[in-house]
Amino acid sequence: MVSAGDFRNGLTIELDNGIYQVIEFQHVKPGKGAAFVRTKLRNIKNGGVVEKTFRPTEKCPQAHIERKDMQYLYSDGDLFHFMDVESYDQIGMSEDQVGDSLKFVKENDMVKMCSHNGDVYAIEPPLFVELEITETEPGVKGDTATGATKPATVETGATIYVPLFVNQGDKISIDTRTGEYLKRV
Repeated sequence: MVSAGDFRNGLTIELDNGIYQVIEFQHVKPGKGAAFVRTKLRNIKNGGVVEKTFRPTEKCPQAHIERKDMQYLYSDGDLFHFMDVESYDQIGMSEDQVGDSLKFVKENDMVKMCSHNGDVYAIEPPLFVELEITETEPGVKGDTATGATKPATVETGATIYVPLFVNQGDKISIDTRTGEYLKRV
């Protein structure tokens, strides 16, 4: 059990038959009346965000989230297949369960499976990936406006915006949280 006075960003709690992650919290001490904790909570199953206030002494059970390293094997159209690298157990997940989390992940890359009581609710790709540009317009000499970008397709099929000097065949580093270009490799 964790009290509302001990809430921190990223903490997961069980509340109203659901699992929620604390996105924001604020301790409020009004001039009149008792102090309270104002929070924004994200439901980890469906992604919905709710705002809720707690008394600082209110207690909630802390949810245990298991993060396991798995290898993304392949997609056969309907299912995405993953393998536990320790036990070699394989699981398949539907496109609805996976969502956009594999947008920058190639076959045989490692991902983290987040689960609660055996139910996988999220797939976390690596924070940074190196991918090859498969399609983009060539840069024109003299086209060096500061901060100008152009669309480019990477080898996983995702489209990102890259600086004008990046060409087809270049390897680039991408931040998977924001989908932003970082640097050429």
